Amino acid sequence: MTGGTMTSMQRTLTALGQREPDRVPLFLLTTHHGAKELGLSIEEYYSRAEYVIEGQLRLLEKYRADCLYGFHYASIEVEAWGGTSLFFPDGPPLCGAPVITRPEAIDGLRPPAVDGAAGLQRVLEALRGLKARVGDTVPIIGVAISPFSLPVMQMGFDRYLELIHEQPARFERLMEANIAFTVEWANAQLAAGATAICYFDPVSSTTNIPRQLYLSTGHRVAKRTLAQIKGPTATHMASGRCLGIIGDIADTGTAIVGVSGLEDMRELKAAANKRVSLLGNLNGIEMRRWSPTDAEAAVKRAIAQAGRGGGFLLADNHGEIPWCVQDEVLLAIGEAVERWGRYPLDWVDGWTDEA
Repeated sequence: MTGGTMTSMQRTLTALGQREPDRVPLFLLTTHHGAKELGLSIEEYYSRAEYVIEGQLRLLEKYRADCLYGFHYASIEVEAWGGTSLFFPDGPPLCGAPVITRPEAIDGLRPPAVDGAAGLQRVLEALRGLKARVGDTVPIIGVAISPFSLPVMQMGFDRYLELIHEQPARFERLMEANIAFTVEWANAQLAAGATAICYFDPVSSTTNIPRQLYLSTGHRVAKRTLAQIKGPTATHMASGRCLGIIGDIADTGTAIVGVSGLEDMRELKAAANKRVSLLGNLNGIEMRRWSPTDAEAAVKRAIAQAGRGGGFLLADNHGEIPWCVQDEVLLAIGEAVERWGRYPLDWVDGWTDEA
């Protein structure tokens, strides 16, 4: 369908059906920018669901985006396991000390209950509030860190890699506990009003591990996990490369792949071959230095390379836009989508790569 004006939900579903909507959907994944809108510190902003609800609704309107983002911060999941978060004035909260300090602790590890985790309950309250405000007109995105990538926060990357290679039985035990948690957490978000779950799995990226190791670990974990999640999922590599495994990711049953700004969207679109849709790939790190003109050029390039035929949602490449990205840049992205993202994309015929 082309022509006319769609709701954000209609626009998104049309694109995910590998068809062309009225314009390219814009998934502007702003998180703590809501704190700026409300004049709050990041820590205070995330302390109450009502702040996140209001912040997300303001950002949706301000930037003319097509989704609401229920994500708060990654370490909120580790808080449920007994960990802590460190807050900063100008960036996302980070994990405190590891909750798994020695491999032997995995032997008796039990997944925490979602209903007993205060931070997760705030997220669910925010999702319910957003759903009450927009109904089915705007996609609401929940987030779950993959069971395979969560251990980077639970125990540290170096110890986790040692576990994978040297203690396969304990690795499997950790995956069992993490899968149970991730499934419960994802399904709780869907029940609270999330339209879909963004399954963050950066460790599976070929930036971090070779394909053969992914196939025997993260791929297998994803298939087990996604089969139990009661709604659509988008697998996100959080800036990591995925061109070499995009077919494997499609085999897990996910609907969307969040792709890297370091890879060519034309190659990714061809490799996806309509088996999955693409989400990306504006470079959030470079975005900090963009002018409005730079933003328009980047939007135009991504749309030219991947927009035709649907199957494409324009977004940043990491799944969270940095705090220091200026309003004028985000506004320019929205304006560029309105200008260059309207179907049919006839202007693409005369477009050539730009520096």
